[in-house]
Amino acid sequence: MPPLIEYEESTGLVREVFDDIRATRQTNEINNFWKALAQHPPTLQQTWQSVKAVMSGPGELDPLVRELIYLAVSVTNGCEYCMASHQAGAVAKGMTPGMLGELLGIVGVANMTNRLANGFHVPIDDKFKQA
Repeated sequence: MPPLIEYEESTGLVREVFDDIRATRQTNEINNFWKALAQHPPTLQQTWQSVKAVMSGPGELDPLVRELIYLAVSVTNGCEYCMASHQAGAVAKGMTPGMLGELLGIVGVANMTNRLANGFHVPIDDKFKQA
């Protein structure tokens, strides 16, 4: 595992991205995810720009819904870091234990039915097809 780049050690592009993360999130903390990506500054910058646009930019989904979707995908992909990070983010935005249980139930059922539909090669109903 490569060493994490701490804020105090950062320079150049890494410091610029770290400063933008701190300003956007209104915090002095830099999560380990960003510290790890700082090993390759172009990847850090590209990833932050994408995450910032999707999670903090304008849109019709409220911040809690965005966190819940991110958490659901993270559960499906088995990313422990992302599950922990986005569960904390969802709690900070109002997720209750009951909401987490419901979300995990939906994720489990969706994964099961997706695999069944794929395994059985279920043809798409005409009424579900986009015009």
